[in-house]
Amino acid sequence: MKGVYCLIIDIKKNISPIIGTLGKINFKKGKYVYVGSAQNNLEKRIARHLKKKKRKFWHIDYLLAKKNVKVINTYYKKAGKREECKIACLLALTEKPIKNFGNGDCRCISHLFRIVKLNKKKIKKIFEK
Repeated sequence: MKGVYCLIIDIKKNISPIIGTLGKINFKKGKYVYVGSAQNNLEKRIARHLKKKKRKFWHIDYLLAKKNVKVINTYYKKAGKREECKIACLLALTEKPIKNFGNGDCRCISHLFRIVKLNKKKIKKIFEK
């Protein structure tokens, strides 16, 4: 299936990992949401994100490999690649972006956000559209 997804991530303590070419980034303890897409094998992409041991390819791989970081929920839907940026832009209106994270192939400010106001109902609503 082709589609877009959101990973809800829990960072259990403040960390400062090196995120590929972005370098060291400070993450505060809390919940985050990451927006991605897979235009082939969406299910495999999500399954890959849930593994701790993997080759680090995307920014999110570096973060998810850390000991105190865990994906606690996923949302996905069938959609084209443009929907990924549309969702990221919606999240940028209310959530705190981690600048330049996961947006190497677009003009979005970020594809990773620290959750400030977002809740499960709002995420479900985004994915019902």
